[in-house]
This record gives sequence, C-alpha cells and structure tokens, in this order.
Amino acid sequence: MAIPQMDPGAGYRALKTDIDAAVARVLASGWYILGKEVAAFEVEYAAACGLGHAVAVANGTDALILALKALDLRPGDRVATVAHTAVATVAAIELAGLEAVLVDIEPETCNLDPAAFERCLEAVPGIKAVIPVHLYGQACDLQPILESARRRGVKVIEDCAQAQGVTLDGTPLGSFGDIACFSFYPTKNLGAFGDGGAVTTADPVLAERLKSLREYGWHDRYVSAIAGMNSRLDELQAAILRVRLPHLAAENARRGEIAAAYDQGLAGLPLELPRRRAGATHAWHQYVVRSKNRDALQAALKARGIGSNIHYPVPVHLQPAYAGRLILGPGGLPVTERVAKEVLSLPMYPQLADAQVAEVIAAIRAALA
Repeated sequence: MAIPQMDPGAGYRALKTDIDAAVARVLASGWYILGKEVAAFEVEYAAACGLGHAVAVANGTDALILALKALDLRPGDRVATVAHTAVATVAAIELAGLEAVLVDIEPETCNLDPAAFERCLEAVPGIKAVIPVHLYGQACDLQPILESARRRGVKVIEDCAQAQGVTLDGTPLGSFGDIACFSFYPTKNLGAFGDGGAVTTADPVLAERLKSLREYGWHDRYVSAIAGMNSRLDELQAAILRVRLPHLAAENARRGEIAAAYDQGLAGLPLELPRRRAGATHAWHQYVVRSKNRDALQAALKARGIGSNIHYPVPVHLQPAYAGRLILGPGGLPVTERVAKEVLSLPMYPQLADAQVAEVIAAIRAALA
C-alpha cells in the first residue's frame, strides 16, 4: 500500500539511532531476561501510568491471564466483558480457567454499555469480575461500571491495550479498577518490536504476587510457592520501550491532530465519525468510521493504494471457536453484531504526513460522491 493503515517500521525509523543504541547495550550486557532494563522500564512505566507498580510480562494476553490469576478467581467463576474486541480478551478468560459472559456495547463509542452490564449482573449469577476494554483509545464510561461492580464485590480489570496515555476526568486509565493490563504489540501506541505486555496496580502485595506468577510461582529460584507460568518481558524489548516511552505523549498528540483533520475533512459525508467521551482524552489508537457500505468503501480505498482494516470483523461469540457456547447478556448483542458490519479503521500512526491524510480524505470523498 502507498499509504498503509499502520506502519510500525515508521516508529523505528523515527528513533533509529536511540533504538539501535539501546539494542546494542543489551546485547553487550550478556543479560537478556528480567534484568536491569526490565526493572527500569517497570519503574518508568508505573510512573507514567500514575501507579505504584508495573509488572512486565510477555504479551498483552498473558497480562490478562495473570491479572485474573492474581485476583484469586476460582475455576468456573464468570467474567463479564465484550464481544467487540480482540479475541485475546475472551481467550485470556478461558485460559485462566474462567467462563466469559458477553455484554453489549454503546453504539456511540463501541465500548461496554454500563446499562447492559447492570442488566447482566442482575440476570446472570456467578459474575466475579469484569473486563472493560478501552477500545480504539477511547475510555469506557467507567464510573457506572465501577458502581455496579462494587455493589456486588465484582473485581474490575481494565483492558488498556489500546488506550496508553489516556485520562478520564484527569486520572490515567488503569487507575480506576483493581488492576490493569497493557499490550506492547508493535502496532500499539507504545509498541515494542516483538511481543510485550504489562500489568499495573497500586497494591504492592498484588504486584509481588504478579511477579511470582509470571515466573513459575517462584519466590526462591527453582522452587514454586504457587502455581505460576512463564511470561517474562525480555531485556531487548524493555530497552526499546524505554526509548519510546518518553515520546508517547507527543505521538498521541500527533494522532489527535490526524483525527481532527479526518473530522474536518470527512464532515457531511454518509459516514458515522468517531465520538469523544466528555471528560476523557483519546489516544486515537484507531480512527474508526462506520458505513453501511463498508466493504465497497474499503475496496475503493484499496484500489487507490490506501490501507484500511476492520477492528473487528466477527464478534467473538460468532467465531467458530466460540459460537454457541458463550453466555450472552439479556437481550443478546444486537449493537455488537450491527457495528461489526460497519466499522472501518482508516490509516492512523504518528508518522503519517499531512499530505497522506489529505489523500485519504480525498479518496473517501471521491468514493462516497
């Protein structure tokens, strides 16, 4: 594509000298797993998130699994979340030995609907936790979700994989629930050049439990005090993330400029443009429009060398691996199923040039003329 939908390589090229130096430093050190780079990154990332503790892990899916295990949920307990998300959210619930309950979303933001969540809590017994996914870089409507959860002793695990650097009412996401999970997959706003993830918490006891769980349940090396797993961020990725972290705010700001240009350039077209939640910043991990002629629009863009993507084309409960066996909230998931047929993610990454943004806008206007 002349204009790709995402370009992780552009992030490398923008910081090539510093990233190359960080990689060389690690290779020369002779220490490649859970060393000084990981320890330093954990401190720096916790500070960036406004929390006391960050525990670096192998990927975002493991972050969710470890968060669920750290909260002492029992096999068979139920966890509410959404079907309009990366399948990792639901996969992690099942990999932790738990049962997913799927809740419908708000049509305006594509995030978990607090009213649907409340109805689900009333109708479905055994829900012990909820994972609100801050999708596309947009904060969930957390206050009513938290109120519903706390009345019933339900744990809240924020899925912040797409919302690094976002605040709600001035407070960083990840600070509201019991625990929060992040992904550093290469296309994320803060991306590594391989897999990576983190779990954040304000609770020092929970942080120590997470550190044990990520390495076989060890407190003393080679002796498992609890049943854990192997999920360790490597030193190379930690060093790269340390280079990229100080640039996150500026890169998110650039994403915001691109989003504003799209807003202006696409106004008045038969498209539903993304909404912004009042009181929240937006990371613009994706700029997602909705069109009833989505597939034709995507084909028209492709013909002009412009990439796009669909996040996500098939809701989790309709995918072959999960169809017919997941619990749905009362009334089913009609908004989720409608949205999945309409969403289209336009090119969005910080190094996207103004001229490229203008070309995307012109192509869409021509396709919808």
